[in-house]
Amino acid sequence: MQNQTTLAKLSEKISSIVEKHNSLKEENEALRLELVKLKAESEIKNQEIARLIEQNSQKELEIEAIVEKLESIMV
Repeated sequence: MQNQTTLAKLSEKISSIVEKHNSLKEENEALRLELVKLKAESEIKNQEIARLIEQNSQKELEIEAIVEKLESIMV
């Protein structure tokens, strides 16, 4: 009888460990998917930042050209 009780306890503990393992696997997969999503969003934002920096540089060149024209007119 003691052997059966020990076996039942062991079985219960194993079931608990397996359940916890499965729960952690699901959580890990959810976190992995979130990480992939966040990395993709980050890449899109980095590309947008690079585009805006380039656009800003172009605008600065345009402003410099306008200032040079104004200066040449005023002289």
